[in-house]
Amino acid sequence: MLRPADQSGDPSAQSSLLRGLALLDLFSEHDAELSISEMARRSGVPKSTTHRLVGDLERWGALERGPRGMRLGVRLFELGHLVPDHARLRELTIPYAHTLNEITRLTCNVAVPKGSEIIYIEKISPPAHRVNHYRPGGRAPMHATGLGKAILAFSSPALVEAVLAGPLEARTGKTITRPDQLRRELARIRESRIAYDVEESRPGLFCVAAPVFHRRRTVVGAISVTGATELAQARQFAPVVRSTAMAISRALDAGGGRHRAAS
Repeated sequence: MLRPADQSGDPSAQSSLLRGLALLDLFSEHDAELSISEMARRSGVPKSTTHRLVGDLERWGALERGPRGMRLGVRLFELGHLVPDHARLRELTIPYAHTLNEITRLTCNVAVPKGSEIIYIEKISPPAHRVNHYRPGGRAPMHATGLGKAILAFSSPALVEAVLAGPLEARTGKTITRPDQLRRELARIRESRIAYDVEESRPGLFCVAAPVFHRRRTVVGAISVTGATELAQARQFAPVVRSTAMAISRALDAGGGRHRAAS
């Protein structure tokens, strides 16, 4: 349990809570484990305070000890699955993602938007074809991923302009970093409802993604297949990815109907 003082309404308790949340925010796909000293250094919180907060978070289950330091605890995973919208979307998309995985024999990913980033909520890989890609819970910038571009193309004008204003970080030498080029790319995606990522987020990998909508207008996520090939080969997967995304959108509108394989 968190300390009783951290649950009160006084400013110092609120400050402790925010500091604790800031410590959790230090973890990422590439920093799955951190020492307490490193957490203190990165957060700017005194080491003694960091040690106390880590103890509180560990007792509550938000952190746990790993071989090389602290890591996020299973309590956060349990809570994450209770988030209504994301949990419902993940639960609904799993059978579709499995079907897409079986049809294409490629890794299937599902992601949702979070600010100017995406969060991966599901990943299904063929047993003999595991690609070096993002894991569930990982984040990536919208402009550098097929999933992100599929979502961004149908997002609010305010979000689009905020992303275009940058900075557009280069994840690889092929990442789109020019606002005018990204704007043209988003216009093309709006016409085709298909987004491609050809070595833009990871060298040697392609992604074919399509947006998922709720009530026909609001984009709530995207689904994709990922593998190692060239754009000419990747294009052959566009129809099945698009039809899968459309089927998920219809199921969302129907309140989570029966799963039908993409055609």
